[in-house]
Amino acid sequence: MILLEGKSCYLRILTEEDAPNFTKLLSANKKYWSIFEPRQEPGFYTVAIQRDKIKESLFQMRDRREYNFGIFKSNTNQLIGHISLYSIKRLPFSSGFIGYSIDERHTGKGIGSEAVGLVTAFAFDRVALHRVEAYVSPRNKGSIIVLERSGYRLEGLLRQILYINGVWEDHYMYAMIEDDF
Repeated sequence: MILLEGKSCYLRILTEEDAPNFTKLLSANKKYWSIFEPRQEPGFYTVAIQRDKIKESLFQMRDRREYNFGIFKSNTNQLIGHISLYSIKRLPFSSGFIGYSIDERHTGKGIGSEAVGLVTAFAFDRVALHRVEAYVSPRNKGSIIVLERSGYRLEGLLRQILYINGVWEDHYMYAMIEDDF
């Protein structure tokens, strides 16, 4: 099991046993997260579906193609978000994407920045990637701050790259390469 420890949070790979708590987190933040993420069908918010998604993620992890972490409040078992290193490509790219969501009640406390820093270090030091990328909505000021505070650089605007809630939306591309880390 992979555990990454910070000051205000720690990250742990989600397991099948986390499915009930993860489903509660998703359900509690459904409206808040749907501002920047696609709305999901009601069945998405069931323990069975989330358990299947976690199982698939664990399968992907065995092949070193994805790492799906829960974000937990330090010194507790309280799940307060999730963060993934995913779509990992090996040479000639040696890259992956980072994506994260923090419980609305825990935003603005530096937890997102700390979690991004932990996964970025993991990506370069343990997964041996050369580049980590992130998409972020130009409207998502909080996430832009997280990425910039974590050392990611804005590389450009990707026009109409993601279909979210019935609309094609532009997203910024942020990235960090290992030489900048």
